[in-house]
Amino acid sequence: MNTRIKIQLSTMMFLEFFIWGAWFVTLGTYLLKGLNTNATEVGVAYLTQSIGAIVAPFIVGLIADKYFSAQKILGVLHIVGAVMLWCCSTAPDFGAFYPYVLAYMIIYMPTLALVNSISFRQMTDPSKEFPPIRVLGTLGWIVAGFAIGWLGWEQSGTLDLTFKTAAAASLVLGLFSFTLPATPPLKKGSATSVRDILGLDAIGLLKDRSYLVFFLASVAICVPLAFYYNFTNPFLNETGMEGAAGKQAFGQVSELVFMALMPLFFKRLGVKKMLAVGMLAWVLRYVMFAYGNIETNYWMLIAGIVLHGICYDFFFVTGQIYTDELAGEKFKSAAQGFITLATYGVGMLVGFVMSGPIVDAHKTATGHNWQQIWMIPAAIAAVVLILFLLLFKDRNKAGQLATDTELPRNLNATPDPL
Repeated sequence: MNTRIKIQLSTMMFLEFFIWGAWFVTLGTYLLKGLNTNATEVGVAYLTQSIGAIVAPFIVGLIADKYFSAQKILGVLHIVGAVMLWCCSTAPDFGAFYPYVLAYMIIYMPTLALVNSISFRQMTDPSKEFPPIRVLGTLGWIVAGFAIGWLGWEQSGTLDLTFKTAAAASLVLGLFSFTLPATPPLKKGSATSVRDILGLDAIGLLKDRSYLVFFLASVAICVPLAFYYNFTNPFLNETGMEGAAGKQAFGQVSELVFMALMPLFFKRLGVKKMLAVGMLAWVLRYVMFAYGNIETNYWMLIAGIVLHGICYDFFFVTGQIYTDELAGEKFKSAAQGFITLATYGVGMLVGFVMSGPIVDAHKTATGHNWQQIWMIPAAIAAVVLILFLLLFKDRNKAGQLATDTELPRNLNATPDPL
């Protein structure tokens, strides 16, 4: 892969995740303060991510894989997405805002698979070439968060600018996409079934009791994860933290650090302990938020954010590796699609539906009783952890599932939304 293509793909990845990070983190604060919604409506808005995740395989499987070049579809989706984001910034109330954000997430979620597809098709050795390109995506998310915090848009009540910034970046990426290397469809003329698109061929993995336990734990742990996505930014702003979006970007910095350390941990801990540590980090994160404050326990708020790296890397990335190894060559792609649909689709959907009413139920005259709110996802994560420890049997020795050379390929199979 020559230098020009590397620069093109790196720029594509940076913009792809800059766009998402520019508005998604502060969405809850924008809705609560800018459009005067309630927490239930915030959950409904975030629910569009799950709807997009469920629809995405059909767009990629039925269109990109069969009829049109991936880079052209990417360009069209981002140009249309730019219009939707701009409309989001001008919507006067939630009723007008929701159709635009729903349409946008249905348009955006397929692009996550498209940027990976475009990248992999240009590479001769993805395990070595993809990680330094994919890391530009995480950097894009970090830059967006730091920029919002530095500009003070949360404190000044101008979060509509996050959508306008994302719209401008989406338009740039849309136009830039047409200059990317040609990535024609691979399955042109072939028949594609709903079973293929949703990865249902991998459902046979659930016959393995331990994998069934892992699968159910993955879906269940996404319920408390939805609380973090929905309400961390409103919570931090309500506690008085300045530049909260910028502080939240430390979670992505943590993700990069722990991803680099994963091979070391993986060899020593093995699958079960890695997954358990990830779930324990979820419990600790919400406890930190419950008892943290801006005056005496500020460090607890920062610690809760930084734990993101362990939460995501130790559970989801390890789970991707575990799924990849157990599926075997025939069902690798189907298995990854199936677990992604179950977690970001079904699991997060349940969490988004639950979290809003719970936060509304703990509203006070001056804000919210965040201590009681955060202890609910902490309790859910703790129950999932205990059941997992009791029921999951790790039949593989530490480090057996993935070697140092295999790890980078698996680590980047599915990008982290946050």
